[in-house]
Amino acid sequence: MKKNNRRDFLQKIGLGTAGLAAVPFASNAKVQTSHSESEEDQILHIGDEIAIANTGFGKIRGYQLNGVYTFLGVPYGANTAGKNRFMPPQKPEKWDGIKDCLWWGNTAPQIMDNRYANVHYSFADHWNYDDVSEDCLKLNVWTKGIADGKKRPVLVWLHGGGFTNGNGIEQDGYHGENLAKTDEIVFVSINHRLGPLGFTDLSGVGGDAFSASGNVSQLDIIASLHWVRDNISNFGGDPTNVTIMGQSGGGAKVTCTMAMPASKGLVHKGVALSGSMLRANDQDYSRKLGQYVLEEAGLNPGEIHKLQEIPWRTYIDIANKALDRMRKENPQPGFRGGFGPVADGIHVPKGQFFSDPNSHEAEMPLMICTTFHEWGATRTNPALEAGGPEQAIEGLKSRFGENAEKVYQAYAANFPDKKPAEIMTLAASNRQNAVACGNAKSSQKAPVYMAWFGWEPNLYNGRMRAFHCIDICFWFANTDRMYTHTGGGKRPRLLSEKMTASLLAFMKTGNPNAQGLPSWPKFTAANGETMILNDTCEVKNDPDRAARKALPVA
Repeated sequence: MKKNNRRDFLQKIGLGTAGLAAVPFASNAKVQTSHSESEEDQILHIGDEIAIANTGFGKIRGYQLNGVYTFLGVPYGANTAGKNRFMPPQKPEKWDGIKDCLWWGNTAPQIMDNRYANVHYSFADHWNYDDVSEDCLKLNVWTKGIADGKKRPVLVWLHGGGFTNGNGIEQDGYHGENLAKTDEIVFVSINHRLGPLGFTDLSGVGGDAFSASGNVSQLDIIASLHWVRDNISNFGGDPTNVTIMGQSGGGAKVTCTMAMPASKGLVHKGVALSGSMLRANDQDYSRKLGQYVLEEAGLNPGEIHKLQEIPWRTYIDIANKALDRMRKENPQPGFRGGFGPVADGIHVPKGQFFSDPNSHEAEMPLMICTTFHEWGATRTNPALEAGGPEQAIEGLKSRFGENAEKVYQAYAANFPDKKPAEIMTLAASNRQNAVACGNAKSSQKAPVYMAWFGWEPNLYNGRMRAFHCIDICFWFANTDRMYTHTGGGKRPRLLSEKMTASLLAFMKTGNPNAQGLPSWPKFTAANGETMILNDTCEVKNDPDRAARKALPVA
């Protein structure tokens, strides 16, 4: 894959290069649920009069599986190709009759080369990808009821992949059926523009016509939330109780979306897993990058509209060459840059998010969770697993340079029961950014809750550990569906039941306390209260604070 992919994003948010995780949809996999299954013979129902729902653009038809109404690839925006490229999302055209919404919508344009090149990642970390096109503004809905008058809390899932890769169902852990089966929420996942097609800031060279171009991906998310506000009651959901949740790049999308003025009234709670952001890209930087894109395409400002005519793959290659030039000619130590949200002061705020105690997002509770071992280097490397401190320190040099030994020693002192490979992974997967986000949010009125996921599967001789992405399937009751992350069975299911209950409680009330986990206190900057999620769950006050003091300032 090209630069500026998920691994680059992980480095940007302080997680290093992680073991990225997903597997394809496995329709025959055993699926867990908090309710006992009925004994009926038929679990799938599809037909002319089954699973029909109204939307503001026309009627849609889905299907019913395991008692859950499922609608896939529902349009919430128009095709973003041609004259709509770099422009804020437009509403889809209304349709006559009933639109069949039975399959995932198109994946947003991104580089797909060698996506399955490594056999081990292809086993444990498959991606689910379908057709790729600019007609990608589609969403999926799982619900137990259609226009039944109930007001279930709504979860809107923002996928990972940095700001450049991914889609709403890239791994089985994203699947919404099991949470919806509880009959307590409505689950929505979305696709939206990514990478250069979602974040090329042409406002400096294109003027007012392209004023929003640097943030159209984030505006797609806002458009999907408008769809939820206007339509979700037709699916038994409550538009006044919407939680946005995402992981990795999706976690960063969560905190950015919360901070956007346009999210007021559309978002009521947030959950950020293994990723968050407190500042968007400086607009001087993004405009310079946009200028380089135009120059790399061989165009002058008067020809800027020709960028909308270039095939999307060709355009991405042009934009990535411009990014390479930007990094060479405008190096910024500690900042790799790239195509991401732009602090334009209109759509996305300038300065640090969550800094205003009186802004709209001050009323939104936030949950933050990271994993112990976001950076999973030992899965297929038994030699590194067995190595001593010297090998571990060497492994940290790419992340911390001359500070590698200091950081290693600090983490070894904080975690004396861990062997060198684990110390290396804990340090490279540090919580610096997550705690910074918690500290910022804790200054606002609504509470923030912090978790740290440490559960490890008995796979690859125990070398997978609590890797990047593993916790998603626990929150969504998908540990049996996502068996290549967990091994499946009773042990992961027991923790998943506790985590799912806490997520549902948080969505309903803004407080994650529910039966199963110990009492979960609010996070404070002073104490750093953190729920440790493992076979045995417990609350600890900032369990790695001493180690983090050795980290370079982010």
